[in-house]
Amino acid sequence: MLTEAAFFDVLREGLWISVVTSTPILITALVVGLVVGLFQALTSIQEMTLTFVPKLAAMLAVFGMSMDFMTRTLVTFFHSAVLPLITGG
Repeated sequence: MLTEAAFFDVLREGLWISVVTSTPILITALVVGLVVGLFQALTSIQEMTLTFVPKLAAMLAVFGMSMDFMTRTLVTFFHSAVLPLITGG
C-alpha cells in the first residue's frame, strides 16, 4: 500500500530529476540568449530571428549531446522508485 510519505517522496524525487535533466538545455538557452542579446546591443541589430534561431540550434545540439545522460537518469529513477511502487515491492 502506498502511503502519503512514500508518494510525496517519489514525487519530490521526480521533480528533482526533471530539474536535473532540463538544466543543460536551460543553461544553454540562457547563455546563448545573453550572447545574442549582447551582440544585438553592440551592433544595434534588432532582428527577432537572430535571437530565436541560434538559441534553438544550440538547444538542439545540447539535447543531442546530453540525451544519453537524460535517458540513463530517467531509467534509473523509473527502476529504483516507480517500478517498485507499481509491483508492490
